[in-house]
Amino acid sequence: MADVNTLKWRIITQFQKRVLNPVTTRLPSQTLLETVGRKSGEPRVTPIGGQRTGNQFRLVSEHGEQSNYIRNIRANNAVRLRLHGMWHTGTATVLPDDDAVARLAQLPRLNSAAVRVVGTDLLTVRVDLVDRETSSLQ
Repeated sequence: MADVNTLKWRIITQFQKRVLNPVTTRLPSQTLLETVGRKSGEPRVTPIGGQRTGNQFRLVSEHGEQSNYIRNIRANNAVRLRLHGMWHTGTATVLPDDDAVARLAQLPRLNSAAVRVVGTDLLTVRVDLVDRETSSLQ
């Protein structure tokens, strides 16, 4: 990663971690992705944007393989997704061969614009939804 992208990534991830995520995870309308921490084994919740089509949900990770939730998915692809206040179980698949820029054109505009602006290494993820549930991942 180039030095400019490294600096951009550091600034953005710190802002998200300390300011944005604590606020947005509390919003009932925010879509959330819950993964299992690859080191801790504890549930990790990340606010995301994307779109559901049938039993699939697609999103674009703005920092690709550097995103902790991508690393967690690589270690354990069992996830939960909160959509419209309801939790759904699913299986996440990282799609490195998908054209993430083209995918953003198919997803909601506001989130896609933000991902384009702050993104350093775009990567598409597909979540195959299984069912609705209310308990945390184990």
